[in-house]
Amino acid sequence: MDRLKYAMMWAGLTFILLLIFLSIYGAFLGSDRAESFFNCPALAFYWLAFALLLVAGITEFRRLLRVPCLLLIHAGCIFILAGSMLGSDAGGNLQKRLLGIDKIRKGRMVIFEGRSENRVISEKDEWVKELPFFVKLKDFRIEYYKPEYLHIQTHNGRTWKLPVEIDTEFSLDPKLGSVTILRTFENFKITIDGDKKVAIDDPEAGYNPALEVQIKDPNGNVTAKYVFERFPGHIHPEDKFLLSYHRVIRDYISWLEVIKDGKVLAEKDIEVNHPLHFGGYHFYQHSYDDKAGQYTILQVVSDTGLPLVLAGYVMLCAGVFWHFWLRHIFARVKSKSE
Repeated sequence: MDRLKYAMMWAGLTFILLLIFLSIYGAFLGSDRAESFFNCPALAFYWLAFALLLVAGITEFRRLLRVPCLLLIHAGCIFILAGSMLGSDAGGNLQKRLLGIDKIRKGRMVIFEGRSENRVISEKDEWVKELPFFVKLKDFRIEYYKPEYLHIQTHNGRTWKLPVEIDTEFSLDPKLGSVTILRTFENFKITIDGDKKVAIDDPEAGYNPALEVQIKDPNGNVTAKYVFERFPGHIHPEDKFLLSYHRVIRDYISWLEVIKDGKVLAEKDIEVNHPLHFGGYHFYQHSYDDKAGQYTILQVVSDTGLPLVLAGYVMLCAGVFWHFWLRHIFARVKSKSE
């Protein structure tokens, strides 16, 4: 083997060891710092040099062209590196300069329920860009784990955790009486009906979860209280205990429509790890309005380079499986048949 091939083999080993070290180091940086680190000019040169070394290795080592599994492994690595570089900041700037393609690489959208939006804001509020289509939030909903709970705490620290079960009476203590949950509200409001104030669950926009609780003391006297999730309240000296309403969020879901030229082109309920893909972008459920539940926050991520990366991983896995297992299975079958 000539000196050039030896040098390429040692260079490849060095690049792989350096990649292992960089991956371990990047894992301790956090997502934002790691992204900046792996996109810095020095590492951009490293990724390009690594890809070119793999291409040169395929052309120089002729055996890689004759053995399909080895060719798949090396070609898969090249595809992964090429796709990653294409989807980076530098790759996006290069596409804009040479091809006039100006895609939004990453940002976020804030959409109010019932409204459409096409503006994407950068993660650090540095710029605002527009998509060639609109995204409409038809509905936003929050799902909770069941059961929900009413917490009760006395002055001396005694506590109860009662499941929210309508019209079920819970006895607390002979000196305290009992508690019954009468109604639940998703959007509690007070309206005036003649001379009376009436509590209603308003289906219109708003978010004010509450419980209507009936308290019966040991003498049989009955009083009613409203317990709010967002406003836990305070215990007064005349109160025997403090009531609070607790729910644990299981999921939050946005019902999205993609609209262009007045036509609905795509529609999907998205949630965490289940995005909508359209027009070269992934729309992820990122956050929401935790005070009023009236808007959703989407993370918008370009899919530039992603097909290359996925194809590269498929080729790499297929090549490894072929090299370490499949070819030995074929060899055994062939030897038995002979």
